[in-house]
Amino acid sequence: MGPAADCKNLLECAYYWEKNAPDRMYLTQPMGGGEDNIKTWTWQEAVVEARRMAAYLKGLDLPERSHIALCSKNCAHWIMADLAIWMAGHVSIPIFPILPADIVKYMLEHSESKLLFLGKLDPVWDEMKKGVPADLPLIALPLAPESEVEKWDGIVAKHEPLAEPAQRSPDEMATIIYTSGSTGNPKGAMHSFSAMYRSAKGISEYLNTHEGDRMLSYLPLSHAFERWAAESQSLYAGFPLYFADSLDTFVHDLQRARPTLFTSVPRLWLKFQLGVFQKVPPKKLERLLKIPILKGIVKKKILTQLGLDCVRFAGSGSAPIPKEIIEWYRSLGLELLEGYAMTENFAYSHCSKPGWVRPGYVGPPYPDVQQRISAEGEVLVKSPGNMMGYYKMSEKTKGDFTEDGFFKTGDLGEVDDKGRLKITGRIKELFKTSKGKYVAPAPIENLLSSHPRVEACCVTGLGYPQPHGVVMLSEEARSVLDQGDKAAIESALTEHLNRVNSLLPHHEKLAFFAVVKDEWLPENGFLTPTMKLKRAKLEEIYGPLTDGWHAEKKPIVWQA
Repeated sequence: MGPAADCKNLLECAYYWEKNAPDRMYLTQPMGGGEDNIKTWTWQEAVVEARRMAAYLKGLDLPERSHIALCSKNCAHWIMADLAIWMAGHVSIPIFPILPADIVKYMLEHSESKLLFLGKLDPVWDEMKKGVPADLPLIALPLAPESEVEKWDGIVAKHEPLAEPAQRSPDEMATIIYTSGSTGNPKGAMHSFSAMYRSAKGISEYLNTHEGDRMLSYLPLSHAFERWAAESQSLYAGFPLYFADSLDTFVHDLQRARPTLFTSVPRLWLKFQLGVFQKVPPKKLERLLKIPILKGIVKKKILTQLGLDCVRFAGSGSAPIPKEIIEWYRSLGLELLEGYAMTENFAYSHCSKPGWVRPGYVGPPYPDVQQRISAEGEVLVKSPGNMMGYYKMSEKTKGDFTEDGFFKTGDLGEVDDKGRLKITGRIKELFKTSKGKYVAPAPIENLLSSHPRVEACCVTGLGYPQPHGVVMLSEEARSVLDQGDKAAIESALTEHLNRVNSLLPHHEKLAFFAVVKDEWLPENGFLTPTMKLKRAKLEEIYGPLTDGWHAEKKPIVWQA
């Protein structure tokens, strides 16, 4: 059973499943307190609950197409609140659930939000709420921090379902998704109902997803990638969504959901691999996988323990993934399909094809997406998911599109003979050494990230003779360091530095690795909420140390 042929948007898809599959499960949410406290919603239950909240929103008599913000970690009520906002004729404004107060304030004020749904936030709310205007009405979702505001459950209990929700046209704005803000204030990408629907339809047809699939939604729904892959695709294809309880229970949540579709980011794929290596050392695992009678059993056991034994399609996005990681998962029978896209095209741009994976390449564009490389080497994309423009930034919008509708991604790239795209750097991240040579840091960082003792890295060196790598150690490496074996870490990193340098042209060879003691997290401003490096923050913290690092003239230097 597929969505009704005459659906014009994702809201109509929700009504379709409400009518045609009312008793089939849609949402599964841990409510805290362990395995015995998990709540599920059928399609009918979820859509009716959204209708009840929509009736309340309708009764507030807000101006048509008002902006209503939604700040929460992923949960079932995030989806229902989004549907309710649309049903009431308004526009949803997702706010990342881990942001400093000044950015929260900027987003709420810039978007002119009239109301805020407050959800699952844990302790970070104490800081974030400082950025919420005192006069902004709040509605607390279940699992929200305790506060004296109106509660979701109380509201839906008092209201009958909205019988005649607003009709939303394809070209109407559905949402504003703010970019991750790796440079400056976030920009608000305005997306239409058509862009969201066509992007969901496109990925569903590309991967042949259907109502029998399952997905665990844990990457931020406030970002375009998860909004497209999980929310939009589930509404289009009709499959159930599961949600995680917490970071500590993540692997258990995966095992509970046993997803058939699973997407992640390179840093988490690396963490999964390191978790396996802590139980089975790499060399031992490599030997086991070479024994015919054992390899099938070993592969199955590892994937089952990770909760990935039922996965049909595994995806990686947000940043380049080292080819060694792709090859390692392939050795377990899990083919990672690397993808590439942006907030500005609702994450609908490029994806590797099963059987067509070429490590280092993000694959061809989707069938209804066009790509070309400009004379300057910039990747240009024309997608059905392309945004309507940046909110309140008409000049910026005009400058970021070609006259014939291609979005200027800001990424440098090249295309092979099969149409597969390789990202070779980012225009704004290029820096020049004192020798006058340009360096693109991203491809080098991709090589550095392939080592199990490197969790994250940044290549820099503006104005110095050679670039260098700033390295954050993996959890396993930090554990070795805590045990006093600094020499083992230095030896492993020196060997890795030499290997990486052997693959690079002379002007890109790294002078040294600088090992830092800080942990790079979104919470402390080193990373964006989507786990991208905030290079300006790293330059601010480590720039003053660089002269001293160069003066040491060692392959491995340490932050004091």
